Amino acid sequence: MATTPLNTPDATPNDGRQAADVGAVEHSAPAFSPLYQQIKTLILRSLQASEWKPGDMIPSEFDLAARFKVSQGTVRKAIDELANDNLLVRRQGKGTFVATHSEQHIQYRFLRLLPDTGSLEDQGPAERLIIECRRLRAPAEVARQLALRTGDPVLQVKRVLTFAQVPAIFEELWLPGVPFKGLTIETLSDDKGPMYALFEAQFGVRMVRAVEKIKAVAADGEAANLLGVAVGSPLLSVERLAFTYNDTPMELRRGLYRTDARHYRNELS
Repeated sequence: MATTPLNTPDATPNDGRQAADVGAVEHSAPAFSPLYQQIKTLILRSLQASEWKPGDMIPSEFDLAARFKVSQGTVRKAIDELANDNLLVRRQGKGTFVATHSEQHIQYRFLRLLPDTGSLEDQGPAERLIIECRRLRAPAEVARQLALRTGDPVLQVKRVLTFAQVPAIFEELWLPGVPFKGLTIETLSDDKGPMYALFEAQFGVRMVRAVEKIKAVAADGEAANLLGVAVGSPLLSVERLAFTYNDTPMELRRGLYRTDARHYRNELS
């Protein structure tokens, strides 16, 4: 089946939605952008607009090819890239679905602290102790990283993650106040699933990528008490900035990790 690039006059859609789709690519993608990349951009925009929510099945390759007036092969290549980015999940015999952090293989997508023996899955789900959740005015550094103004409303959450009855991670999270209006310590304490799955289900916020900074630190009094180690013990400090669609920062997370029985692992390719 012949394909027509979306940024040529010949690619005339049949309905208003397709016209908007094509126009969006014309203004956002350079002329040399491969066709499958343009389709990837359009699918991403549909995800960002919540046309398909986490866990939803997206239209078939045939239907998307008809919608965008391209070949199924072009759509397939775009979907393959989105699946590699962990934004979509293919299920054999069922279709393609929007990835959700509630799925087992996605839950630990951003967690790189692994036990020296066994796996995270072998240890079962983490036990979560929410220490506090309060609304504050954003300090300057937090505001800068979350693309807010100093003094804007934010939430500060502190919690401890325990694996196999051993406290392993002490985390401080900063969240923009407006998207997470209504988030309380009761909500966090009552929820037993992954925090990012809660953010998806109750607040419509999906974390799609993250950037981390790592360094070695010594445990201060608060961290030592919560993690059950001596003051001055070596810990791994991991600062994560997580983004939703359109590269909008949605979470600043500062974690202190015990490494006496665990290690940080990241696979590079």
